[in-house]
Amino acid sequence: MKRTKHAQEISDRFREMVEQSGDKLADKHYQELALLIEAGIDTALVEKLEKVADQVDAMAHAIRNDAEQFS
Repeated sequence: MKRTKHAQEISDRFREMVEQSGDKLADKHYQELALLIEAGIDTALVEKLEKVADQVDAMAHAIRNDAEQFS
């Protein structure tokens, strides 16, 4: 899945930044970070899909109204 891969890449980049500064965190924290990032991506996608669904619904109503007036 692209979301999982993208979340892992962000977490890996954060790990690089932390380690370059001389700090270190446990692996489980980076795994948790990747899950949080993926959850954020999923939330953003669902919100976008809901907006698109609302637009499709509005278009369907407009088409139905036009069809009713045409006959």
